[in-house]
Amino acid sequence: MSHNTFGHLFRVTTWGESHGPALGCVVDGCPPGIRFTLADIQGELDRRKPGQSRFVTQRREPDEVKVLSGFVMDPDGETMISTGTPISMMIENVDQRSKDYGEIARQYRPGHADYTYDAKYGVRDHRGGGRSSARETAARVAAGAIARKVVPGMSVRGALVSMGVKDIDRSRWNWNFVRDPENPFFTPDPESVKMFADYLDGVRKAGSSVGAVIDIVAEGVPAGLGAPVYGKLDQDIASNLMSVNAVKGVEIGDGFAAARITGEENADEMRMGNDGKPVFLSNHAGGILGGISSGQPIVARFAVKPTSSILTPRKSIDTDGNDVDVTTKGRHDPCVGIRAVPIGEAMVACAIADHYLRHRGQTGRK
Repeated sequence: MSHNTFGHLFRVTTWGESHGPALGCVVDGCPPGIRFTLADIQGELDRRKPGQSRFVTQRREPDEVKVLSGFVMDPDGETMISTGTPISMMIENVDQRSKDYGEIARQYRPGHADYTYDAKYGVRDHRGGGRSSARETAARVAAGAIARKVVPGMSVRGALVSMGVKDIDRSRWNWNFVRDPENPFFTPDPESVKMFADYLDGVRKAGSSVGAVIDIVAEGVPAGLGAPVYGKLDQDIASNLMSVNAVKGVEIGDGFAAARITGEENADEMRMGNDGKPVFLSNHAGGILGGISSGQPIVARFAVKPTSSILTPRKSIDTDGNDVDVTTKGRHDPCVGIRAVPIGEAMVACAIADHYLRHRGQTGRK
């Protein structure tokens, strides 16, 4: 199985399966001298890990990361300093229940990658989906924690803006609330918590699932990142986000809504600021023009489909070609989009870090 690596200069290779002994990643191309701590990585993993509320899978994984290579320790005993060699990280799996999947070892779950993996490779890992499981994304989050350190002054934040048919009120947007311990949904709208909780409780008790839409905003990104035609920054952001399990759509800036407005409305007008730098009067383009960053906040949005593992029996077939009804047991997210927020942040951070290094290598400018 090839294609386990993404990026050009900031390259990430992930490895491991949902029910294997461990999973992890190798970050190749991180510049030397980048300072980070174990807490920087663990803090991001803690936001993604399962079992934190009744609204996500109850699989109990501590997701404790071990950094195995690519650093020397600062005399302070806490800060790691990258050496420029591959940074390898490992996360052990400790709460697998492979027996939950015994009944579907020869059945194809509707909406999953079971059939397509079998069609391509002639074999599949039925234990939680193997590499097709969202469990694999823990390694991406670890890599994203390093990527955030590569671009000076950059911040990448995400928020869940809709769940199923329920939307937030954007007039109440509060970034500080997204990371509030009392907020299980990564929503920026404090008043939406009860709405989402009641809605998802009903979905969960019915044995079903729903999708979600997530916004990612990267600020502090310098102008000039990206390349025309086949090396566009938005192209790689979209590619990274589309590679995430269950993602079915990506928008940059206004995205599809841009098709419903006029050219006068869509064009982001400019004026010269007092500091001698341009000021944009709007950001319909999402901070990227011609595939190159403009210096404005980069805005990406992605849609996550409903979790395919549900208790409701669904029609399918087995490996012998028999018609069967499949009921997926085990511990699954009624809305996998909730935990996709830190994953989306990580993938956008990796794309921008890669383009930052490519820009620096081509132009010599930071």
